[in-house]
Amino acid sequence: MQWLDYDVVDVFTDRPYAGNPLAVVHGTDGLATAQMQALALEFNLSETTFPTVRAGGSAYDVRIFTTAEELPFAGHPTLGTAWLLRRQDRLERDDVVQHCGAGEVPVRVEADMAELSAQPRYVHLREDADALAAAVGLSSSDVEGPAYEASSGLGWVFLRVRADGVERARVPGSGWSVQPAGADLVGGVCVWSGAPGDPVPVHARVFCPDVGVTEDPATGSAAAALGSVLVADGSAARDGETAYRIAQGTEIGRPSILHGRVEADGGHAVRVRVAGGVTHVATGTIAVPPA
Repeated sequence: MQWLDYDVVDVFTDRPYAGNPLAVVHGTDGLATAQMQALALEFNLSETTFPTVRAGGSAYDVRIFTTAEELPFAGHPTLGTAWLLRRQDRLERDDVVQHCGAGEVPVRVEADMAELSAQPRYVHLREDADALAAAVGLSSSDVEGPAYEASSGLGWVFLRVRADGVERARVPGSGWSVQPAGADLVGGVCVWSGAPGDPVPVHARVFCPDVGVTEDPATGSAAAALGSVLVADGSAARDGETAYRIAQGTEIGRPSILHGRVEADGGHAVRVRVAGGVTHVATGTIAVPPA
């Protein structure tokens, strides 16, 4: 039997057993897609990554899988993978580039955290806020503005609700589906509340049953896309940089903090950064699945 080395890190936290866990499997160059999917299902985490460091040690390729499918981009796998590879000296610089299905993602690694930089791809106004509210167990009276769909590599639907509505939201039922407004794969729906501040305080829950994750403890790709939404709905400045801080995961026992910064020009988001703490919690070996 052949074996592969792996590590598990917790992302968007400063302590073990909080945040969003990520499995990183090494030495998988020759594996087929089905074998990677089998490994992701075995770990049964929100995502599992399969990185390959490029020559020179300043960039790496990565494939990202949920338990159900491959994703072009995801935030906590990006931060966790880059941080781990740098801590293990597989990468030779603190500023690196991740190559994934959505393209190139710059990442900066520090001692106990990492930050990604993403290009906003689109933000679209949606007309189905009431229907989205019903899908997550809320009513139209809970809705505090129009719904949006936005992407910085992976699409998300955003529903802004009253503060107490976030806690009362529920996972969409088996009949739930969303018609994408943009070109990117839609990961799911982000139910959030926020208020003016510096940084803007956000409480969010993210449901993504269509990609095999019932509720995500911390969602970096949604945090990146939320930057565009904050600019679009007036919560962030039309010009210059606005910081925001997302609390997520408390309702499912995995408290997480995501730090965002969105740069806007003329009312349009032009760059977004998402950062969070990372901590190493496990290392081991796992058998190679049959081809």
